Amino acid sequence: MESQPNNPLHGIKLEQIIMDLVAHYGWEYMGYTINIRCFTHNPSVKSSLKFLRRTPWARTKVEKMYLEILKKNNK
Repeated sequence: MESQPNNPLHGIKLEQIIMDLVAHYGWEYMGYTINIRCFTHNPSVKSSLKFLRRTPWARTKVEKMYLEILKKNNK
């Protein structure tokens, strides 16, 4: 396995990213920011994982949202 010292997402599971985002923002804000059904209609970590694993553009948006939290917390 390659080391990725400059990748802040390295070693963080998608499930953890979703749980951290929900804790920080809540489902409602996440659904408002990234308008996908798994955030707006009966949201759950399980449905979000299933959708995001199959939908690269949505996963990219979720990862960017998570990176913004990391940046804010490092300041």
